[in-house]
Amino acid sequence: MIMVDTSFLIRALVPGTGEDRALRRWLRDGQRPITSAVAWAEFLCGPLEPAEFDLAALIVVDRVEFAAEDAVAAAGFFNATGRRRGTLIDCMIAATAIRAGAALATANPADFKRLEPLGLTLAAY
Repeated sequence: MIMVDTSFLIRALVPGTGEDRALRRWLRDGQRPITSAVAWAEFLCGPLEPAEFDLAALIVVDRVEFAAEDAVAAAGFFNATGRRRGTLIDCMIAATAIRAGAALATANPADFKRLEPLGLTLAAY
């Protein structure tokens, strides 16, 4: 299972990008990507054209809710990785991906690399 984050989803909507090609390949192979409700909210903050929203909503139908157990895990990740400002959202997305048993597809793998030893799997594309 593949979970896409905000950066991946934004770039996947741009024809010809690596993310666009990966998304098309996954869809051809019958893999329907999911996203976390946290990443979806971040995506909706835009800027976003109505057509981009419509396309993204068709592609990513399942949005995994952020649960209480994800909050505990995300706080643990945040504390374990140095409490860096601006990283809590990444920790929240990672916690949701881990609980869902999904590999995370991101256009910013460096932002999530530090979470791999804590159980996150990054999707190769």
